[in-house]
Amino acid sequence: MGMTVARKLIGEHLVSGEPVAGEEIGLRVDQTLTQDATGTLVMQELEALRLDRARTEVSVQYVDHNLLQADEKNAEDHEFLRSACRRYGLWFSKAGNGVSHPTHMQRFGVPGRTMVGSDSHTCAAGSLGMLAIGVGGLEVAMAIAGEPLYLRMPHIWGVRLTGELRPWVSAKDVVLEMLRRHGVKAGLNRIIEYHGPGLAGLSAMDRHVIANMGAELGATTTVFPADDAVEAFLRAEDRAGDFTEILPDPDARYDLTDEIDLSEVEPLIARPSSPGNVVPVREVAGTEVSQAVIGSSANPGLRDFLVAAAMVRGRQTSDAVSFDINPSSREIFADLTKLGATFDLIAAGARIHQAGCLGCIGMGQAPAAGRNSLRTFPRNFPGRSGTPEDSVWLCSPETAAAAALTGVITDPRDLGIDHPELELPARASVNTDMLVPPLEPEQAAREELVKGPNISALPDFPELPESIEAPVLLKMGDDVSTDEISPAGAKALPYRSNIPKLAEFTFTRIDSGYPARARDTGDHLVVAGENYGQGSSREHAAITPRQLGLRAVIAKSFARIHWQNLANFGILALEFADGGDYDRVEQGDTLRLDGLRDGLDGELSVRNVTRGEDYPLRHRLSPRQLEAVLAGGRIPLLARG
Repeated sequence: MGMTVARKLIGEHLVSGEPVAGEEIGLRVDQTLTQDATGTLVMQELEALRLDRARTEVSVQYVDHNLLQADEKNAEDHEFLRSACRRYGLWFSKAGNGVSHPTHMQRFGVPGRTMVGSDSHTCAAGSLGMLAIGVGGLEVAMAIAGEPLYLRMPHIWGVRLTGELRPWVSAKDVVLEMLRRHGVKAGLNRIIEYHGPGLAGLSAMDRHVIANMGAELGATTTVFPADDAVEAFLRAEDRAGDFTEILPDPDARYDLTDEIDLSEVEPLIARPSSPGNVVPVREVAGTEVSQAVIGSSANPGLRDFLVAAAMVRGRQTSDAVSFDINPSSREIFADLTKLGATFDLIAAGARIHQAGCLGCIGMGQAPAAGRNSLRTFPRNFPGRSGTPEDSVWLCSPETAAAAALTGVITDPRDLGIDHPELELPARASVNTDMLVPPLEPEQAAREELVKGPNISALPDFPELPESIEAPVLLKMGDDVSTDEISPAGAKALPYRSNIPKLAEFTFTRIDSGYPARARDTGDHLVVAGENYGQGSSREHAAITPRQLGLRAVIAKSFARIHWQNLANFGILALEFADGGDYDRVEQGDTLRLDGLRDGLDGELSVRNVTRGEDYPLRHRLSPRQLEAVLAGGRIPLLARG
């Protein structure tokens, strides 16, 4: 049987296990990516691991999320990250250099390599023929220390692309079509691999858009072949020598299949407040808009900004709309300016922001409450924008620019203007000046970590007890995101290195009284529906509830990254064997779990003490994960030898 690209990459990096769907495997990791919202914990974990020096081929720390410096906290964290890079031998990308994913693709991405990142959109690097997986920070710390990545072997989902995109339709509409068809859970325990003749019309950066939002489908990662489009991209970045062709075999077999005729895709938009709530733009045309934002890791390419600039050239955007531009990298910002596009945007009324994530995680550009904001971002979870009562829509740059011009949601095909003819430069404005290379080992060993007062020590959690009898402090529905567990935004994220302080924000988007009740209660449980913990990889969503006494989560199912993060920090992730039992548990019920230290290998049930009922449970934890949970987390386990 022929090999898919994903199976070739897995086979070349397999260090343990058999690549059979559902079995745990270990993979050698070549590269790591960390960003400042999650990287501070990674660096603290490296300190706890007593690492001498990074053992990967390349590890890069980006400062791209928390760029607003309203007080000293973010600046102090940036200093800490810089000192940690100097101490442990990592590259350091300075604030304003760019969003981690496109910048890494431009400067460090190499076909055939594996990468893990403490950001769920790490999967964007699959656009280059890499096996790139978003994980929790502790997985990244272990990879930097030379340890394998452990995960359950996913199914390979082959999506065959045919045809060619029509004018006014772009890569964002392709991934929105996947979300329209399949929703936010379809990719769970799957790798999505795109193949077929339709790839010929998609550039490497187009593929980045599609691979990035594979995270919104719940996929382990997304993979594209390394073909002519990837070679052209690397050549433009002065890195032609890094290209290696990686293609699926002609007789490659996929575990699941799908097909998209690109010529039939139309402009699409995700309504508030889920990336899976997708409809044709024409279905909601005429809806008033107050903000349109272009940028983020989900639409980071030069063409994404150029098409918007060409659409507004010689025109003025609606006075009802704030038209915001977030350049995704300093390199792309330079190219925009060289081509005159920056001036076209400014003349049309655009607000130009620094290169970074910014509004994507609620660090600025928060919209007015109840007003519609169209964004080329990957996520529109409730409150993620920084406005509790937000109304965020996800769309292509073409659709966002059309709304900026008209003041209402508009299918760009209905603007009555010709589709812009874009000519991208053959060579990018390569600029490595804001990338600081690792120190030599002798000098690095003398470096001291610079810790401001806002950086707390990592918590030390006790072992899992034999029995837990505790109340259900919170009952939630389906698709609870890590943004709702541990919010991002300008108020919370500056405390990302201060776990006791950040814990005060835990679950407040769902129940503002949770932190106080948790402190008063101590040990407790929470109950949830399907796909618990979707979205961001931030391990804060496991650490801060554990800080407040959470010992176990009982859900119908879990999102992959958060499920692993729970195990890493000693929280037991259990599933209802019968989903109907979820309806029998109420918030405030007292539940009892017995035989936890010796009984997790056999049948497991929970006693509802309040109602006098028993519910069978299951878990999907491997023996390796169970060992960590029993020890109170992976770091205590390592500390105990």
